[in-house]
Amino acid sequence: MTTQRTRSLGRPTLDAVAARAGVGRGTVSRVVNGSPQVSPEARAAVQQAIAELGYVPNRAARALVTQRTDSVALVVSESGERLFAEPFFAGIVRGVSSVLLETPLQLWLAMAQSPLERERVEHHLTNQHVDGVLLLSLHDADPLPTLLEERGLPTVLGGRPARMLHPDAQPASFVDVDNAGGARQAVEYLTGRGRRRIATIAGPQDMGVGLARLSGYRDAVRTAGFGINPDLIAYGDFSEESGTAAMRLLLDRCPDLDAVFVAADLMAFGALHTLRDAGRRVPEDVAVIGFDDAPIARRADPPLTSVFQPVDEMGRQMARLLVARIRGDEIPAPHVVLDTQLVERASA
Repeated sequence: MTTQRTRSLGRPTLDAVAARAGVGRGTVSRVVNGSPQVSPEARAAVQQAIAELGYVPNRAARALVTQRTDSVALVVSESGERLFAEPFFAGIVRGVSSVLLETPLQLWLAMAQSPLERERVEHHLTNQHVDGVLLLSLHDADPLPTLLEERGLPTVLGGRPARMLHPDAQPASFVDVDNAGGARQAVEYLTGRGRRRIATIAGPQDMGVGLARLSGYRDAVRTAGFGINPDLIAYGDFSEESGTAAMRLLLDRCPDLDAVFVAADLMAFGALHTLRDAGRRVPEDVAVIGFDDAPIARRADPPLTSVFQPVDEMGRQMARLLVARIRGDEIPAPHVVLDTQLVERASA
């Protein structure tokens, strides 16, 4: 009978991997720990030796030496229903995962919307459990970034927090897209085609993304020489249902509106349903532009003109910035802002 002791004696070691690869023990250690200070040839030799020997790092022993857990958390301040229903979150996870594949870091995902979820997540987010944290879909009053800063955990935010839009805001590491610029481009497109009564369905105003897209709308309306009419502004929470309700409200207030910029494609999808039910033709009577360029934009009727945001790249940049912070690398700029682009389809 093979005992646990004899099995453990036969377990491949770091030295065995080094001997098989023809390199030093330190080189193997650097490869296992994801260090970039290894030549491509040596890395390939070590990886081949690991595969041939079936070497598995002893994570508990490594943690004692390196003070690392080899885990990072992606915390989303939304419900599970929204997390798994909205393509934005899937794109972020794809981007993050693609970068972490090149490192020893493992990703774990958590929702933090309900009080119970928040309590569990806050209890787990310590340097005994994770090496760093990615935060997504933050609302303005969320204390989590400050808590993690006090704990000394490297943290990167997905999206510029609302507080960062104020002049006296404290610096934070974040990756965002040019939300205000994308909104301006959408409204300028509408004014350039003769639309004059341009409404908007804005996102939540306790989120940086909601504030920035509304700001871009207002800037473009002013530049076009139109006054800001509060009746042409309604609000949603990025869901399809909120877009349906907001569009209904806008039609009640301003039945002569001829265009609407919607701060998210799901809300725009709901707005299209409302316009159709009200007998308004799109784009003949009312032009509609969304934001995200999500797959739903191409399936809409008519296909939705939308502002493209590079969600997968946003996830990749978040992961790269976090890995650099965990490693203690010098970071020239803690902020990354990605460009947006208008994608023209039939709705506008």
